[in-house]
Amino acid sequence: MIMPAYNATRFLDRSLAAVLTLQRQGTVEEVIVVDDGSTDGTAAQARDLGARVIQMAHQAGPAAARNRGSKEASGQILWFVDSDVAVHPDAGEVMQKLMVDPTLVAAFGSYDTNPPEPGWLSRYKNLIHHFYHTQGAGEATTFWAGCGAVRADAFRAVGGFDAARYRYPSIEDIELGDRLRHVGRIRIEPALQATHLKRWRIVNVLRTDILHRALPWSRLIRERSGLADTLNISRLERLRAGLAGLFALSCLTLVADAGLWPLPLVLFVSAILANWRLALFLNRQGGPIFALFGLVWHQLYYIYASATYVWCMFEARLGRR
Repeated sequence: MIMPAYNATRFLDRSLAAVLTLQRQGTVEEVIVVDDGSTDGTAAQARDLGARVIQMAHQAGPAAARNRGSKEASGQILWFVDSDVAVHPDAGEVMQKLMVDPTLVAAFGSYDTNPPEPGWLSRYKNLIHHFYHTQGAGEATTFWAGCGAVRADAFRAVGGFDAARYRYPSIEDIELGDRLRHVGRIRIEPALQATHLKRWRIVNVLRTDILHRALPWSRLIRERSGLADTLNISRLERLRAGLAGLFALSCLTLVADAGLWPLPLVLFVSAILANWRLALFLNRQGGPIFALFGLVWHQLYYIYASATYVWCMFEARLGRR
């Protein structure tokens, strides 16, 4: 198991301890922590907990850290787990059963429904991840490195993570999955779950969603075929995003004529109905107020993610990268 870590001392007591437990149980052969130039005591803490630690000369990003760990790993399966992710106690057994299938080159799971951070935004972000990964369970054309495994020979055959292009946490795992799908099958397994320990705030949500996800993902979609119908960029998701965008535009019409208020109302109701399964899921997890806040924020997410894609269309036309 390979865990890239940067200034992760606040997480390791849970995340690293969880995978070391799997090692003691015998479902994981080795645990390698790659310290990506941390400025705190991450490396020392990982050693004290019992992991093998490799230290990068400088911060190079999780893609480079995972590649470095894969070079040192001796197993035939490279299981990547983020430093702010605590795998469930049965994760090792689930992964072993999955990778018995020789046609499977990669498999990944999802966050669970019990994130420890109490804020509604942190709960929303983690639950949204769980929702999309469980709804998309089965055959996949993408990959997630938060808790996902790749056969070592397939990983090395496609060249590993693109560390030159992705020097910060981004969509390096999605890009890897696009290459892996051409050499074998990839599976999303909902039984493979982990707890996400991260606290989300509005500023880092917007920065991550726009700069580190939507922008590079939009560029990748425009470069390659086969990426635009998976998980939260499926055709149905693009339709929902279109409804959210029309709702936003219809609100602007009220400035010119307040009598047009039925139009945004109808579009808003349509957007909610289009996300009804998500609404029911959020309601089960946190009640109606939480579900309402989550759905409203989700419409905002659709709007700024779609706007980012539109920007990339203009960017390509203008010849700027």
